[in-house]
Amino acid sequence: MDLPSTKPYLIRAIHQWCCDNGFTPYLVVAVDARTRVPREHVRDGQIVLNVGYDATAHLSMGNDSISFQARFGGVARDIAIPIGNVSAIYARENGAGMAFEPEDRSTSEDAASSEANQDSPPDPPPSPVSRARLQRVK
Repeated sequence: MDLPSTKPYLIRAIHQWCCDNGFTPYLVVAVDARTRVPREHVRDGQIVLNVGYDATAHLSMGNDSISFQARFGGVARDIAIPIGNVSAIYARENGAGMAFEPEDRSTSEDAASSEANQDSPPDPPPSPVSRARLQRVK
């Protein structure tokens, strides 16, 4: 039995720690076709977002995705981010937070397609998922 990822729990914990201590939580997101963010603010394939309660509306941090509404240039935009695309969460004021290893989306897609095709021989088990590691981000 596969255990659920600790990543969404760690993201929520660091977010709460930032808010409880008066820091501004920033989220670093790898942007791909699955992310819904303002593309004009994407730099080098990633975007950094303020996810503090003062900067967001309807913030929802689930186990599979993070969604909220935020203003960019005075215009409210809906944001949706798969948890697998979160690269880091940190406090803007001091850089304390956590960075995450990139998740290999092809492994989960391969597992889903092999489950759908029961007649084929089973694939070898996927390599172990990278563990989250603590890293200071500035």
